[in-house]
Amino acid sequence: MTARRLAAALACLAVAGLPTGLAAADERAADLVFRNGKLYTVDDQVPEASALAVRDGRIFGLGQEADVSRWVGPQTRVVDLHGRLVLPAFHDAHTHPVWGGLSHARCPLYDGNSPAEYLKIIAACAAEDPGTGWLYGVGWRDGLFTPDGIPTKELLDEILPDRPAAFANVGGHSLWVNSKGLAAAGITRDTPDPPNGRIDRDAHGDAVGGLQEAAVEMVLAKLPPPSATARARALLYARDHFNSVGIVGWHDALVPISGDEPGQAIPPGVPETYAALVRSGELNGYATLALAWDRKRGVEQIPDLAAASRRLGEAGVEARTVKFLLDGVPVQRTAALIEPYSDKPGVRGDLQVDEAVLREAAVQLDALGFQLHMHTIGDRAVRAALDAFSAARERNGARDRRPLISHNNLISESDLARAADLGVVAIFQPLWASLDEYMMLVAERVGTERMTHMYPVASLMRAGGTVAYGSDWPVGPANPLEGIEVALTRRHTGATEGARLAPDERITLAQAIRNYTLNSAFALRKDAVSGSLTVGKSADLVVLDRDLFNMPENEIAKTRVLFTLFAGKPVYGNLEGLAAPVNP
Repeated sequence: MTARRLAAALACLAVAGLPTGLAAADERAADLVFRNGKLYTVDDQVPEASALAVRDGRIFGLGQEADVSRWVGPQTRVVDLHGRLVLPAFHDAHTHPVWGGLSHARCPLYDGNSPAEYLKIIAACAAEDPGTGWLYGVGWRDGLFTPDGIPTKELLDEILPDRPAAFANVGGHSLWVNSKGLAAAGITRDTPDPPNGRIDRDAHGDAVGGLQEAAVEMVLAKLPPPSATARARALLYARDHFNSVGIVGWHDALVPISGDEPGQAIPPGVPETYAALVRSGELNGYATLALAWDRKRGVEQIPDLAAASRRLGEAGVEARTVKFLLDGVPVQRTAALIEPYSDKPGVRGDLQVDEAVLREAAVQLDALGFQLHMHTIGDRAVRAALDAFSAARERNGARDRRPLISHNNLISESDLARAADLGVVAIFQPLWASLDEYMMLVAERVGTERMTHMYPVASLMRAGGTVAYGSDWPVGPANPLEGIEVALTRRHTGATEGARLAPDERITLAQAIRNYTLNSAFALRKDAVSGSLTVGKSADLVVLDRDLFNMPENEIAKTRVLFTLFAGKPVYGNLEGLAAPVNP
């Protein structure tokens, strides 16, 4: 028996509470032991423990204080957790790391809370980057521009009269452009709306400065793309930020393969950026890429996607998922609904991919082994996605597919059990499930009745469906602890009173943690190696400064990650920082 097999066998004995004699020989001892902790494992077989041993980057033993000495040899480092809570490290099932990193490097507007504050930030950016070239930024919130969520060119013209400027909203579905920017993009009164896009206009037909969906690309195509160095720095920024909030796995949810696909400000060259970090060993996490489906093309693009996936696989980058943007957002009435918008009868929003093309693409991609991922905000988009998944299963037979639908503001009650039957993983952004200014605008669009089951997380889980959590960063904060709080309260973080958004959709703390750990790892096809504290899995864990199970729900977001371990390697914090008691 090899030393590795012997170690695995001994670790299993330790879990069973049987003597192992691990201290007898250094070659069978652990590299690192955590003791005196509160380990919540997200493993139903061993739900709780107080000690954990790591060897060769994997969990070598899991048990109680009495087991610690069995795992310790002369070279073992033993860390006293002083009762702190330990969870499996988090996985983010939907995020945009490179775009997020670039967004925080180029005139970020995220800290603004009014149009006036945005203009102040933009003026400062212009002063730091003078000249006549484009000024670009990301991060304004639709709900701050009443009554319709559309900012105007005149606001920007006051401070930027002589250079083109464009600013994407937090979701990337809308763009705010000044007069110079519209002119540089060739947008006039006579410019037609592009397919799947809209140029916002006044009563005379003139562009007001807002662009929606595919119209965004008319301006983005004019911007100089970020350099390879800028992309690498952006991904490293995102990696460090993710590790600091306990994330070690993420699904990059929209990656163009050529730069021609509709990517809502996602730059070209992202695949090469990942390949470079994998080569250098600097990724510090599990990354899976969803290659972008070009809605301007049909199934003839599938060989290109397959070739790109193959090249990335040879470079060590997992890219066996294809992402479709099926609809838009409710505030601009571009989300596809089954019933019309309440404030505009007759308007339901359009699907951005022809349904026949979608079904055939799903069948062909599924036959090649690709995982399917659909952006589905409206209930009609969800139904179209389910139809495509069903067609793939009917044509190609049963197998483990894990198709993904993301955002899911609305899901028809009749489609909840169907999603479960198809093995769909529904990815929600839990932090969005509160009544902020954006959701108040959504309420005006969809009406009171539909708001009662907005983001139907609990309903889907009761129907037997699988839920995973993602942040959609930089659209929202990446911190899973903030999302977990809102999943429980359906209020703003820290709120103790006020209306809850669809309160019947609240879930428990145990469910929320699972959705951000094991279920999100499942969505990324990483559940066999991560997502729970299980003997044999990668040593991926976080140590928190508070016990989530022994504190008010509305204070969970205040919790800090003290330490993040990925594959047995510290990627945030340090072991010395855990040496002091929790309350010295």
